[in-house]
Amino acid sequence: MRSYLDKLAKLNIGWNLRPLGEQDFYDLCRRFRITVVEMPLATNGFYYCVKGKHFIAVSCRLPAVKKLLVMFHEFAHFLMHSPDTNTTASFHGLGKKTRKEQEADTFALCALIPKLLIETREIGDLIDEGFPSELLTERLQIYRRLGL
Repeated sequence: MRSYLDKLAKLNIGWNLRPLGEQDFYDLCRRFRITVVEMPLATNGFYYCVKGKHFIAVSCRLPAVKKLLVMFHEFAHFLMHSPDTNTTASFHGLGKKTRKEQEADTFALCALIPKLLIETREIGDLIDEGFPSELLTERLQIYRRLGL
């Protein structure tokens, strides 16, 4: 986890320090030359790499918070799980929760709900602001388990 945290700090975007938004996601994708495609999908989203080019596809049918979570989840696959440029794909929400899926979830949840919000805000207030309770429950587990 330490090497991932070092890699995330080098992004210099305020990951887990402030809530990241859609503009942050698109700025990161622009910086790393990732093409983003929004369309009606049968899944929430996926990351894929073909011939050295990186893509993130996200369902346009998702509510705003869920869509943002999927965007950062798929970006995490690019950042943490794509050491080469061979053809590969990672699908959000399909299959069992592997280590890679848990890492991508952790990245995404900390991007949307940074440590400071967990430490200084009431859960009820965050729910009132539109964060689904199941996401907050998962985020609290990450905070308790990893201190992030």
